[in-house]
Amino acid sequence: MDATLARKTLISIAKRRQKPGAGSTREFLLARTTDMVWPDLSEVFGDLPWAVVGAVATRLYMPERMTRDLDVAVAASDAAVAGEKLRAAGWVRESALTIGGAKWRSPDGDEVDVLEGRAPWWPAALREAQTNRDAQGLPILPLPYLVLMKFQAGRTIDIGDITRILGQASDEQLKETRRLFQQFEPEGLEDLESLIVLGRLELESASSLCDPTAGRL
Repeated sequence: MDATLARKTLISIAKRRQKPGAGSTREFLLARTTDMVWPDLSEVFGDLPWAVVGAVATRLYMPERMTRDLDVAVAASDAAVAGEKLRAAGWVRESALTIGGAKWRSPDGDEVDVLEGRAPWWPAALREAQTNRDAQGLPILPLPYLVLMKFQAGRTIDIGDITRILGQASDEQLKETRRLFQQFEPEGLEDLESLIVLGRLELESASSLCDPTAGRL
């Protein structure tokens, strides 16, 4: 099953089955933590733009979830320089990634996947990430770009993340996300709107759990 078909199937199932009144509490959904501490590559990369992506990035926009992986991204045009900087700092390249990039191990044994962003939107996304940091101080891929990245990846877990992230996004963030999709993923606009609705429905469900009188006459 290709990514597009998988995405549409998941959205269709969720739209049929998700209803207000069940799920996580609003307090949980709005929680923002940085309980897991990850390697900060700022000193290694210096002025080279980079950003945290993947599961670790989502904790800025939704409840933190456990993960064993730190994924970061650099522009494909900067990949060679990033590799040189990592080697100079004692990191060892362990293996290539099928999606482009490589897995690296630090002198302390930390593992980081360094992805190479090749899409035309990556340079702008990485620039904006430098002023979009989590409580640990890591540069995080801005919400609209993270949604676009996960949407294009199309994995089941990515679709779930997108739904939860969009459900709590501000109007301005949603506006910018729609603008990015219009420019770079126009065929996905209808699915994007469905994911926004599903995300808002989850938040509505959480509000109902917090207020036992919600929905009563």
